[in-house]
Amino acid sequence: MPIRSEWKLAREGWTLDTTTRLLKATAFNPLITLPLILAAKYTARGAQVASQNETLFRTLKSLVALGVLGSISGFLDDKVVNNWKGDEWDWKKEVVVVTGGSDGIGKSIVLLLAEKGIKVAVLDVQPLTYEAPPSVQFFQCDLGSKEAIEATAASVRSSLGDPTVLINNAGVARGKSILDSTEKDIRLTFNVNALSHYFLAHQFLPSMIQRNHGMVVTVASLAAYLSAPNMVDYASSKAAALTFHEGLAAELATQYKADKVRTIIMCQGYTRTALFEGFAGKSLYPETVAEEIVKAVLKGRSAHLVVPESSWGIVPRVRSWPLWMQYGFRKGLKNLMKSWKGRQVVQPSETQVEKEKKGVEESAVLVEEH
Repeated sequence: MPIRSEWKLAREGWTLDTTTRLLKATAFNPLITLPLILAAKYTARGAQVASQNETLFRTLKSLVALGVLGSISGFLDDKVVNNWKGDEWDWKKEVVVVTGGSDGIGKSIVLLLAEKGIKVAVLDVQPLTYEAPPSVQFFQCDLGSKEAIEATAASVRSSLGDPTVLINNAGVARGKSILDSTEKDIRLTFNVNALSHYFLAHQFLPSMIQRNHGMVVTVASLAAYLSAPNMVDYASSKAAALTFHEGLAAELATQYKADKVRTIIMCQGYTRTALFEGFAGKSLYPETVAEEIVKAVLKGRSAHLVVPESSWGIVPRVRSWPLWMQYGFRKGLKNLMKSWKGRQVVQPSETQVEKEKKGVEESAVLVEEH
């Protein structure tokens, strides 16, 4: 499945993102609007049209100004997050680790990378749900266990060498209220969604720093910016993942002097995977999210990704709203998880404790690995 052309309509159909991208490519594109301004100033015909359409000409000047400011802002975004440094990537030699790569978004990431012949190590508690391409190797790993991560990392290094790209994709959700969440629920959510990022970094980041070459990708969620009833632990763990990314980027440049090691964050909305089945929100296809991640990885540049893109202008800004708007908005999300029946594989580190109590609880939420 090759990466979808940006000129094709999205899998999700015509969306707000489609409209905004179209506007960016036309009305807010200085390459289109600036020549019209210059024609109005320096050609007789252009000056005549401008004088006859003053309101339109003022609008055009505003579009040019906004387009130029947007281009400058985008330029600075790219340069600053990449420390004004470039780097060379040889994808025949790079080794990519993808956690949670057996299914869902991770599966799509793995297959897109494998299409290009890139060596990929999949770390997941469940076996692959697809036939592994030649360049893909599976390593069973309980990402809720620091000891299991350490042992698996050693196996990856002995089999493939030091990874140069780490994609922290694995995630779990329990769908419970704060008081209904058990200690095991909370610890599992944070172990997989946040703490595993630290323990994986401990294993793979030192070699990247030593060579000043590498990349850490963090798959968070729009929930990192906005919590809702019955997903507080999930949102909190994703907020932890987001701040892990932000702090890592700063430390790489200042503490470790590894200013060419890249960092990418993905904050995606609700995606059609088994993990969030029944979630009451507009959904993305996992392939859509995976493609945005892989495109960013292949560019070899740090990036802050939000999908849908139009969410960037709303969800992260909620905290800047007046309090009465913030609190009202969060309360209005009370039905998001009402019909949720997501499924995930039990982590071995949690299974034994659960079985000792009363068997694996809530089969609608957890499934045994097989």
